[in-house]
Amino acid sequence: MKSQLRSRRKASGGRYKAIRKKKLRELGRDPLYTSIGKKKVNLYRGAGGNIKRSLVVADEANIFDGSKHKKVKILSVIGNSANRHFVRRNVLTKGAVIKTEIGDAKVVNRPGQEGQINAVLIR
Repeated sequence: MKSQLRSRRKASGGRYKAIRKKKLRELGRDPLYTSIGKKKVNLYRGAGGNIKRSLVVADEANIFDGSKHKKVKILSVIGNSANRHFVRRNVLTKGAVIKTEIGDAKVVNRPGQEGQINAVLIR
């Protein structure tokens, strides 16, 4: 869980002076953009020794078609509300619309945080 730090600005617009540097647990990571290809997962150590799986590249998604789940091959990204440039780069994020073998589906989880792609069939 990411720690929320105090704002660097006062309500008046003035700046607060830094009272300390960030602690190791407060440091973030660069965003990891999941793309289409042969599956690759990065592992990170989280707080309390938990293992966080981060999906770097994937070629299959778990699709829910209304009654059951299927593991289906991803062909391409056809829409992404996070960033319009992610479509031509085939970047998978939450809310991305993907083209699969059984039809179009919408990604409903965060692949860069959870290590898998879950989607719901939309057409």
